[in-house]
Amino acid sequence: MKFSKSWLDEWIHTGLNAEALAEQITMAGLEVDGIEPVAGDFSQVVVGEVVECGQHPDADKLRVTKINVGGDELLDIVCGAPNCRQGLKVAVAVVGAVLPGDFKIKKAKLRGQPSHGMLCSYSELGIDVESDGIIELPADAPVGTDVREYLSLNDVIIEVDLTPNRADCLSLAGLAREVGVLNSKDVSWPEITPVAATINDRFDIQLHAPDACPRYLGRVVRNINVKAETPLWMQEKLRRSGIRSIDPVVDITNFVLLEWGQPMHAFDLNTLNGGIQVRMAEQGEQLTLLDGNEVTLNADTLVIADSERPVAMAGIFGGEATGVNEETRDVLLECAFFSPLAITGRARSYGLHTDSSHRFERGVDYQLQHKVMERATALLLDICGGDAGPVIEAVAEDKLPDAATVVLRHDKLNRLIGVNIEAGKVTEMLSRLGLDVTSTADGWSVVVPSYRFDIAIEEDLVEEVARIYGYNNIPDVAPKAALTMSSYREAHLPPSRLKDALVDLGYQEAITYSFVDPTQQQLMFPDAEQMVLPNPIAADMSAMRVSLWPGLVQAAVYNQNRQQTRLRLFEQGLTFVPDNTAENGVRQTPVLAGLVLGPVVDEHWSMNSQNADFFDLKGDVEALLSLSADELAFSVERAQLPVLHPGQSARLQRNGEAVGHFGALHPNLLKKLGLKSQAYLFEIELSALTERRVPDVAGVSRFPANRRDLALVVDQNLAAADILDLVRKVGGNQLVGLNLFDVYQGQGIADGKKSLALSLVLQDTQRTLEEKEIADTVARIVTAVSDEFNASLRD
Repeated sequence: MKFSKSWLDEWIHTGLNAEALAEQITMAGLEVDGIEPVAGDFSQVVVGEVVECGQHPDADKLRVTKINVGGDELLDIVCGAPNCRQGLKVAVAVVGAVLPGDFKIKKAKLRGQPSHGMLCSYSELGIDVESDGIIELPADAPVGTDVREYLSLNDVIIEVDLTPNRADCLSLAGLAREVGVLNSKDVSWPEITPVAATINDRFDIQLHAPDACPRYLGRVVRNINVKAETPLWMQEKLRRSGIRSIDPVVDITNFVLLEWGQPMHAFDLNTLNGGIQVRMAEQGEQLTLLDGNEVTLNADTLVIADSERPVAMAGIFGGEATGVNEETRDVLLECAFFSPLAITGRARSYGLHTDSSHRFERGVDYQLQHKVMERATALLLDICGGDAGPVIEAVAEDKLPDAATVVLRHDKLNRLIGVNIEAGKVTEMLSRLGLDVTSTADGWSVVVPSYRFDIAIEEDLVEEVARIYGYNNIPDVAPKAALTMSSYREAHLPPSRLKDALVDLGYQEAITYSFVDPTQQQLMFPDAEQMVLPNPIAADMSAMRVSLWPGLVQAAVYNQNRQQTRLRLFEQGLTFVPDNTAENGVRQTPVLAGLVLGPVVDEHWSMNSQNADFFDLKGDVEALLSLSADELAFSVERAQLPVLHPGQSARLQRNGEAVGHFGALHPNLLKKLGLKSQAYLFEIELSALTERRVPDVAGVSRFPANRRDLALVVDQNLAAADILDLVRKVGGNQLVGLNLFDVYQGQGIADGKKSLALSLVLQDTQRTLEEKEIADTVARIVTAVSDEFNASLRD
């Protein structure tokens, strides 16, 4: 949106210079893209009158003129412009004048004829107007007047980049309203007086698409002079807004568009057949536009039609056949409200974008049409003459938008903005914006005006107050928040720490569905009761999982089918086991599960490839248990699960209570589940892992430690853990270290037996142990394991 500052000053005079005004409206949310002067920098250019104009004796394209600039003598000036003629008012750069580009005018001779000045064109004064010759000023232009003053060229063009929600500012009226609010000044609204009809001519208008066009106004104006000259003041206002002057009828519709933001159109009345019909296009209808391009209309396009054909794309582009031309004498003025949704996207679908569609897409004031029709009619009669008929209106009142009422609470306003604004100031701001404001006990009740399509909720009003108050006037206050120490038990081990440990071991986290294939789950857990969903997502996702293993196995199969031979996956989630004693009949247990498959390490030239086995999995599980700092609370015993290999399955216990299982997947299930190699699985209740023992702080003993090794021969089926537990119990406080460092079967060991080599570290924190004390402790340990497990010392 471009506008000249001088035009805005006619509506509201702020006393601000262009830079200050641009800063002000930018901070209010109407971003200024640029400021540029309306003309170049020049001086000593005045209004002159061509008194004489004759052919140059020695040049066919030059003319010798005498120019009256208000002095005692006429100026002799040689001019080459084809439109130079006697009686014309022109812009004259006298001797001493300086034109844009620091071009200085001096006395000269052209082909032997003196030339004491220069007749200027628009481009020579740095004015962006297309012309083939010198400037033609109005006949009443006062001779000798400074051209810069006469044309009000001490002005600037301000370009504002509006966001799509601010369609109300796509006009001088909207901008003036904003500037008035920002400066607490009243706007000098142009006085619009209804034009009395001098003829009774009417034109039938029918609304066949009231949802898309609930209001359509027309007015017949006859006997106009379309060849009349558009006044210079209007041409300049249009030019400074980026619109080229075409003819008075088009210029007037463009002028009211800029002035009020309401698009209009004028039809050549004598080209219309029958009445006006506002309807949806028929698929495939043809229309030749004003620019000469022919379009094929789609059925979702709103058109203005007569009784025979479409004559315009509603709110977008007029048709060539009914457009105003040099022969036009009678016109039908159109002024309508089109629903934004009926216009949005239609222009782009035809590769078009017009000032009209730009505004209708964003929303035009639906109560503005009568005012603009009267304004355009008055201008048309004043410039082109003619006789106007009555305003014809077709309206569907029930289809017009309803005025929204929004409640604004004072406390919320202050809370969101962060500053307390007086209630009276808020009321003034909103009232100057044109909102109907009523004070309430808690704040205000606001009726939104018809030109503000962007205000619908309370936060919209908060934004209006904030930007009018001035974002730069809101103090910069660092945010403050009250901090409270969170409750944290040192004994709690966060699940994230367990995940990090697995990631460090080379695992990757998997997230699978809680719904699994009931057939697959039945294979793995034949004794488990399943919960089948009555309305599953899919047949293979119809049962709630009783373990995380089915999902991990499915993920492993998916990866193996994509040439991934080494997998380390883990998942944290819930299992769902039917239990009548639990809430809702389902026991939901958080667990941590994992799967190991393929080589221990990735293939590498420096090491032999070896597949992971049961003890690799056991090592990873023990790494998790070590985070609890309470490894001795855990124990492992053989277990028999249908899903696990009978010789490679174990139950994990904490303080004697089962908390999980791990082992090799049963060989009979590998092929049935789609796996191509042996997989190892673990699953542990999360609660067993997230409780850790808080270590007691103790000083390091200053006294020496003593190591003793024992080799015990025991039955092959005896678990080493049972022996270690007994040794710890007998060793008491002096036994500070115990390790099983060798297991041997073979030569020298009887069949059915095995040798366990233990290292004992004995130490006292208060004194140095004597050899006798150490020997007595070792002897007690040997006696105890001999009595309990029939163990003997290896020879």
